[in-house]
Amino acid sequence: MKPRFLIIAYLAVVLLPLVVSWIVGGPPRSFFQELASGLGILAYSIILVEFVLSGRFKSISNGIGMDQTMRFHQMIARSALLFALLHPFLYDGSPSGGQRPWDPTRQLTLTTDFAALSSGIAAFLLLPSLVLFAIYRTQLDFKYEAWRLMHGLGAVLIAVLLWHHTVYAGRYGSQTIMTWLWLALSGVSVGSLLYVYLIVPLLEKRRAWRVACVTQLTPKQWELTVAPDRHAGLDYTAGQFAWLNVGHSSFSLRENPFSISSAPASGSEVSFMIKELGDFTRTIGQIEPGTVAYLDGAYGSLSVDGRKEPGVALIAGGIGIAPLLSILRQMRLTRDARKVKIIYGNRRIEQIAYRDELDGEDVCYVLSEPRESWQGETGLIGPDLLDRVFTQEEIKEWVFVTCGPAKMMDVVEDHLISRGALSNRILSERFDYD
Repeated sequence: MKPRFLIIAYLAVVLLPLVVSWIVGGPPRSFFQELASGLGILAYSIILVEFVLSGRFKSISNGIGMDQTMRFHQMIARSALLFALLHPFLYDGSPSGGQRPWDPTRQLTLTTDFAALSSGIAAFLLLPSLVLFAIYRTQLDFKYEAWRLMHGLGAVLIAVLLWHHTVYAGRYGSQTIMTWLWLALSGVSVGSLLYVYLIVPLLEKRRAWRVACVTQLTPKQWELTVAPDRHAGLDYTAGQFAWLNVGHSSFSLRENPFSISSAPASGSEVSFMIKELGDFTRTIGQIEPGTVAYLDGAYGSLSVDGRKEPGVALIAGGIGIAPLLSILRQMRLTRDARKVKIIYGNRRIEQIAYRDELDGEDVCYVLSEPRESWQGETGLIGPDLLDRVFTQEEIKEWVFVTCGPAKMMDVVEDHLISRGALSNRILSERFDYD
């Protein structure tokens, strides 16, 4: 019921300004005039709610899953962009002047007041830039911290511009009740950013961590373990992740999401499996024990706790083994009686992490670039391999947990469903990896 409730709540908030505008609006206009206003109102309300769909609110992302939250965030942002771009071109008739923010009869459709239009024009130009920059950030090789700051500030600027444009150039926004409604929604949206960037860091500052050890697992993969500094630790479930900030102020934007590889039952220390990819991860081996760290978490819904299936299938690609290792360790520490099978794919043999620990399990290693001496599975994780490892009965009755490159997970999910697996028995979380 929780995902359904969240969907209903989302629709109620997004459609509320449109409904109120319809109730308090003036005399009807032509279809395209009303459609233009309606699309503008929808675009603005969607943009405001986007602030809350950032993945940093556990009640949302943990309730419906981080994958679903971020996919929806991206999809609905593009919808808002489309509505916003269509909005000004659907008006007909000639611009008219008159008393501002609107004339007493509510008959005017447009204003010649450039001050009222300028904020809308600026938002019209900024919004496509914000969306396109988010889509192509990785191709532009932009630093994550800088992009995150620019994305947040850009979104706030667009929200402020749209509020001004809606209230001073809008037929419906000039109504007193609509002005206050937009102000309230904007306040909640901007307040959500203040919560993430101000309140959360303040709380984290009181719950600092210290780096306990940094261990090299493979040539480019490390395990970083942090210990709580005079507090009880992190309340998390096996399979979740946290935002990790090492060596900086709790208010620093230099934090990154990493899957937790340790098990809750193992104690208060928390371990992360980290691969050298970006600016921070390339220096992971230089971090000294005792370095201050901060955690924001836990997030994600990649958990098998409380499920009734007779077996658990763990399918990982590269660094995607981290959350699955957490699940496996938790099952072993709690003496979980369910059967476990593991498929673990990498490019080369030296990239296999935790092999001593995994060799004691029912594990199938897969290498896409094997040496001639390799005797195991080769190629990519695909339908043929899945059918060899899992019986038809297991596919229909077990819970499948998969993490790794998006293409691998798409193939795994599609094949399992085609073989009779229920979608609610396939848990996935997407991360980029080499």
